Amino acid sequence: MPSPRRPLRLVLLAATLLTAAAGPAPQRGAPRVTEPPAFGAYLIGRFAADQQDSRAAADNLLAALQADPNQGELLHQAFLAAVLDGRPEALRLARRLPDSPVAALVVLGSDAVAGRWDRAENRARLLGRQGPIGALQPVLVAWSMAGRGQVEQALQLLRPLAEAGRFRALNALHAALIADHANRPRDAERFIRLALLDQPEPTLRLAQLAANILHRAGKPAEAQRLLDGVAEGLDELALAAVEPARGRVLTGRAVSGPAEGIAEAYVALGAALRGDELEEMAAVLARLALRIRPQFGPALLLMGDVQAEAGDHAAALETLARIRPEDPLAAVALLRRAGVLDRMDQGEPALTLLREAADALPGQAQPLLRLGDALRRRGRFAEAATAYDEAIGRLGEQARAQDWPLFYARGIARERSGDWPGAEADFLRALDLAPEQPYVLNYLGYSWAEQGVNLPRAKAMLERAVELRPQDGNIADSLGWALFRTGDIAGAIRLLERAVELEPRNATINDHLGDAYWAAGRQEEARFQWRRALTMDPEAAEIARIERKLDTGVEAPVALDVPSVPTGATAAR
Repeated sequence: MPSPRRPLRLVLLAATLLTAAAGPAPQRGAPRVTEPPAFGAYLIGRFAADQQDSRAAADNLLAALQADPNQGELLHQAFLAAVLDGRPEALRLARRLPDSPVAALVVLGSDAVAGRWDRAENRARLLGRQGPIGALQPVLVAWSMAGRGQVEQALQLLRPLAEAGRFRALNALHAALIADHANRPRDAERFIRLALLDQPEPTLRLAQLAANILHRAGKPAEAQRLLDGVAEGLDELALAAVEPARGRVLTGRAVSGPAEGIAEAYVALGAALRGDELEEMAAVLARLALRIRPQFGPALLLMGDVQAEAGDHAAALETLARIRPEDPLAAVALLRRAGVLDRMDQGEPALTLLREAADALPGQAQPLLRLGDALRRRGRFAEAATAYDEAIGRLGEQARAQDWPLFYARGIARERSGDWPGAEADFLRALDLAPEQPYVLNYLGYSWAEQGVNLPRAKAMLERAVELRPQDGNIADSLGWALFRTGDIAGAIRLLERAVELEPRNATINDHLGDAYWAAGRQEEARFQWRRALTMDPEAAEIARIERKLDTGVEAPVALDVPSVPTGATAAR
């Protein structure tokens, strides 16, 4: 799929900058001064890089470098752009950057693919142990040794690092993979247990690799339990641990050779750095892995996630579409693609993809949960409730504690579509499964306070939600509103002022504070808050209601607590 970019915006910016740089027009007869031809391409490339547009950045910075090949800073920027866009020129440029760790990894990867293990080991040793890339140095040296057949030396290098140290899980994992590749199942099992000991809640990739090794080491039940733990979740990653993906995880070796082991190491570090908000470095490592393993599912998933997070949605779709149907991550990629389409406001294609995923995975709730979420975001609440019905029907006879989001989501859809009894039942069921879930406590407590029912219980629930999420302005507002409904005006003002501090641009919270000020006799302050609320894009029905209050004010709150609950409550929390 071609990737629509921002060329017009880039060209206009470059033209503006070029015009500004030229200064006043030269007088007739004066010598003409022109900018070097690389200047426009350089400006466009830098701007594109800032905008996370890797293709435009690479196109223009490589063109600028061709026009001015000896400019050192330009060389470095063009190289990085080439890496981030997956360009073959990256290797040629890397050889001109002997002091760049990223360039060293590019060349090392090329040596590994070609089987030049002596060179690969020398490059790995020169990396040193400093910085994020330095964490990989022992692993890269060990895989290079394994490439030369020196498996025992490789394991001796990693053994002390697998038993202690900051990166012991990484080193233990790769020691296990090296032993597994060398047909040493007992060593592989021992090292993978060290990795799991360091990460009792393993990432998806660690769980997959560990299950693969344990299954081949004669521990199939443990392998299945590892994948069961991943499959229990309701996120997309759980789909990589259920059939048919599970069978693919356990079949054959996850790493077929030392070069693939190096690609695994790049992705492992990239995923960790992404968690530390080092997105660009995570993207670089994903690209380096793909230079070695072009169809490597974990690298494609990491790259697609980084691209989507950066707003480069078209590139993310391209990347995720490269994950092959037989890959254990294929179903995960399908739902991620639907999520990207949803972000691009391509609602119908996203919904179609989610329905296809639901049909292709008849035993799984995740596609229907995502479908319900997408419909709910579009205000199609009755359809969303139907999707959630189907998802809950796939849970089996016994819902688990981690299934509370499904009941919570269906409760919201039912409440917004006018089915309050069904919504209330769902919220109570979600609380049965997760009694300390602050968002469920907040939604149900606010709904009761808004309706004037079950006020003592609503107040207690909201107080607990505030304890659990003290920096959440919406929850502080809910408790303030419950206090207002019970006639505690002073307490309501205190909570609602705090809520406005936490969420200053929220129309509902400012509106509520205005009501509390009015009840306290502070009428000018009340009108100020209501006017503020009107500037914050409230819903149409809210606009009319706030405008009426500006004319007539509000009545004092009357606390009610009746057993029946009216239908059609509006509690968009």
